[in-house]
Parts: sequence; structure tokens; C-alpha cells
Amino acid sequence: MKLSLNWLKKYLNVPHHPDKIAEMLTIIGLEVEGMEKVESIKGGLKGIVTGEVVACEKHPDADRLSVTNVNIGTDEVLQIVCGAPNVAKGQKVMVATIGTELYNAEGEAWTIKKGKIRGVESQGMICAEDELGIGNDHSGIIVLPENTKIGMAAASFYNIEDDFVFEVGLT
Repeated sequence: MKLSLNWLKKYLNVPHHPDKIAEMLTIIGLEVEGMEKVESIKGGLKGIVTGEVVACEKHPDADRLSVTNVNIGTDEVLQIVCGAPNVAKGQKVMVATIGTELYNAEGEAWTIKKGKIRGVESQGMICAEDELGIGNDHSGIIVLPENTKIGMAAASFYNIEDDFVFEVGLT
């Protein structure tokens, strides 16, 4: 039988680590034969935060690119080259920071790196739905509500929670 930790939390006050809960279940007679982490969204949106586009200008060497400055709530404002047609100053957006792993539709990982796009440095990526794995839209970036707090983890914004599933042996 499989038991979801998130389901158990709805009925029991279980503030312990999943390994400890597995041990507790075994002690009360439910032999835990295995445990698996289940991600709601592959990668758990780690490294993705909310930000505000504080400046947006056309790229000096490309018609369809913009050079943005994005505040993600840290001391440094990030310069990000963006190809989305709907990016504009004042928008609240989702930002994948350097080192973040994103996953394509086939589940293959790719990492956000600092680089140059047509000669202009880019320090992250402003994301569309499909790039985060939360939808299929790639027509433009996600524009968040104006009252969105800057620097918030994407998993918190979308209320995404990973789960652990216990495989319990019944005799």
C-alpha cells in the first residue's frame, strides 16, 4: 500500500523528517518497505524567484531581443537579455537565476549560465510557463500580479510542495 506524507499531514501532526516518520510507522506495525520523493514539478522550481523589471531597452544588435535590468530582492540588479515580445518595465516576473536547472518537455535538464547574447551579458532568464513546467504557453513571459513580493521563491508563490510516498507492506 502507498501512503502520501502530504495526505498524512492533513490528518496528523507530523512535523518530523520523512525518514523519522518511516521509522515511526514501522514501530507501530506498518512495515515501510520503501520511500520515494515525488516532485510536483521536476526540479521543484529551485533557483527561480520573483523579480521586477526595473529597466527594459531594445538590444543594440538584435531586433527581437530586449536588455532588461531585474530586481530579485538582492543587492545586485541582474541584467537579463530577453527574447519575449511582452517584456516591459514595471512587470513582476519569474526569474531563473544562474545555476538553476530547468527541464524540457522530455525531462532533460539544462542549466542557466551567465553568458553573452549578441555581445550583451545576461545573468539569468525571465521565464515563460513552459520553461518552468507549469503550462504549455511559450508566447511570452509570465507576467505576475503587480502586488507580487520581489525575491519570493517560485515554489512558495505557486504553493508547490513536494511529497514523499511510503510503500507500506501489509501482511
